[in-house]
Amino acid sequence: MKKVFIASLALVFALGIGTVGAASRDYISIVGSSTVYPFATVVAENFGKSTSFKTPTIESTGSGGGHKLFGAGVGVEYPDITNSSRRIKKSEFEKAVANGVKEIVEVKVGYDGIVIANSIKAPLFKLSRKDIFLALAKDVPSGNVAGKTVPNPNKTWKDVNPSLPDVKIEVLGPPPTSGTRDAFVELAMEGGAKKFSWIADLKGKDKKAYKALCHTIREDGAYIEAGENDNLIVQKLDANKDVLGIFGFSFLDQNADKLQGALIDGVAPEFEAIADGSYPVSRPLFFYVKKAHVGSIPGIKEFLAEFTSEKAWGDNGYLTDKGLIPMPEAERKKFRQAVENLTPLSGSEL
Repeated sequence: MKKVFIASLALVFALGIGTVGAASRDYISIVGSSTVYPFATVVAENFGKSTSFKTPTIESTGSGGGHKLFGAGVGVEYPDITNSSRRIKKSEFEKAVANGVKEIVEVKVGYDGIVIANSIKAPLFKLSRKDIFLALAKDVPSGNVAGKTVPNPNKTWKDVNPSLPDVKIEVLGPPPTSGTRDAFVELAMEGGAKKFSWIADLKGKDKKAYKALCHTIREDGAYIEAGENDNLIVQKLDANKDVLGIFGFSFLDQNADKLQGALIDGVAPEFEAIADGSYPVSRPLFFYVKKAHVGSIPGIKEFLAEFTSEKAWGDNGYLTDKGLIPMPEAERKKFRQAVENLTPLSGSEL
């Protein structure tokens, strides 16, 4: 009986069961952001065509969903890489470490703008971040009384600002698991809320109340969660000229024949404006790599080399054709070195 047990145990180790073991999975598994998804997909396709490795599988789960899957543990049943349209949260990093994912390599990919777009068959919207807050926040300031709020009463864009169209507020946007939504509420809604001086002052007095007011989106039907499929939002906007949608610049860039991006604080969502930081609703994009899987899952190091090559993410790389805003050359060099050395992220950096 003892001999049978030892033989079975030897077989388990030989097959790599319960470990990242060789031959347990012969392809790279990637999850995460719907915004980074099209960029990662193009790199994966080029990688699959130009090497002997299998094309990686990529699942669009949203940034939050991706970090949850990625940080659940080490082993072939867990993803190797997660895409993220925001930086990993300290809580996500700590949870991953607690689950045995002790070395995580952070790779910034480039930059992206978050757009509010509508059909080219409709008038172009010219919005301020204050307009966006007043249109989509769950509670808004009441008159000129500092500290007083009411449930959002605005039904049309004209209610928000007399210069805007007399059209019902209907905005298709990402769910809470999305990094795009995280960035949108921080950059657009919070940016608009701070135009009220008493709300800006609230940040130093009661950070929890400040965040709840700035980041909570209304739930009365004006904002419609459209899932993680940004292409579906594009289709719906093309079909209904009165609806607006929120997604990454790359989807607007790829659908410029159907959609137009609203001006935000007077700036159009264009490549140059996002690159130089003048477009106010822009953010960096990332992916995260499980160092423990490199060398065990075939092709990870080579895939990383492809993604961080100048032909991919450079100023004239093929990812710019998909709408990626490249990082400055010095920043690309920094992250390429982190990839080559597999330098893990420190929790103290977050």
